Amino acid sequence: MNNDKPARNAGHTSSLENWLILLHTTGIGATTFHTLLDHFGSAEAALNASSSQLSALSLAGDTINALNNLERPNIEADLEWQSDAGHHIITFADERYPPQLKELPDAPPVLYVRGDPDYLAQPQLAMVGARSPSPVGRKTAREFANHLSDAGITITSGLATGIDGASHEGALQGLAGSIAVVAHGLDIVYPAQHQQLAQAITEQGAVISEMPIGIKPQRGLFPRRNRLISALSLGTLVVEAAVKSGSLITARLALELNREVFAIPGSIHNPMARGCHQLIRQGAKLVESVDDILEELRFRAPQLAAYPIKTQQDTPENLKDRHNTLDPDHQKLLKCLAYEPSSIDELVIRSKFSAAEIASMLLILELEGIVVCQDGRYTCVA
Repeated sequence: MNNDKPARNAGHTSSLENWLILLHTTGIGATTFHTLLDHFGSAEAALNASSSQLSALSLAGDTINALNNLERPNIEADLEWQSDAGHHIITFADERYPPQLKELPDAPPVLYVRGDPDYLAQPQLAMVGARSPSPVGRKTAREFANHLSDAGITITSGLATGIDGASHEGALQGLAGSIAVVAHGLDIVYPAQHQQLAQAITEQGAVISEMPIGIKPQRGLFPRRNRLISALSLGTLVVEAAVKSGSLITARLALELNREVFAIPGSIHNPMARGCHQLIRQGAKLVESVDDILEELRFRAPQLAAYPIKTQQDTPENLKDRHNTLDPDHQKLLKCLAYEPSSIDELVIRSKFSAAEIASMLLILELEGIVVCQDGRYTCVA
């Protein structure tokens, strides 16, 4: 090992502009960027290196030509974006750069952050899952995220529809906020339906990306996004997921980084639970409560005693009391529903009520927020 080389986490002194120029240079990915930085000590020195110096690093000819090109890439979009309040560009040498990301062999040389960069230093748990979850899965994600946030853990996810969105929403109702990691430039919000959610996260957390301004969402960029979600977090909790899904990729990446993996089991009849069951068979910790996660992480929030006490609306005792206020027919119907998505026809067979009677009772239960309907099937959520 050459002791004259600067360590990879050394405080390089090159300007932000030089970092961005090197980042935007054709053929420079994260691994090559770090190779150049480690060898030359700064982005500026790498940009001014001769062809012979660059050739000694076994770089591709096109990359060497791009570095030697006097016409530098345009970085004005990045610099203009950073000029707005709450917008930050953090280099690998910045003290605000998350140390846990430095464990990645292809750690992003630059992070784009909208919101408060200090959230990156908070203990985090990744929460991921299906984009089209069941109502119970969505509710579970929201509640777990809320309670974990109240325990002092920032929830990190990918801003996708479904479990990601529910996890962010629940975290924002808690104390520790949320971080959204996205796979495109921060000049846009994707999916567009999460405009308000993204704004709320910037006010109580941060939205981050390794992609420069102007980069649009592309399928190949989402696995790269997933590796950042895994690396930032103490562990990854999968709520609902199919056997072949991006959520399981995130969990696998977490294992490769020696992070914890947690999974919430579901009904054997729910295809969105099969990914979680597979993870559990492979050694993921089966989770039934927030305490299962906190105990595994040995996490204790230092300010827990100072947190405001919240009334928990959905404890088993409260739910039992709430159900007991219903008339006997409604209680019987809920027992037939038994937290399994069911159609009216199935409930007719189980309950012996007529279809008209069941439809009337379900309407009341929907208005009370006790059941929800998705694709013609009803689920008890409270």
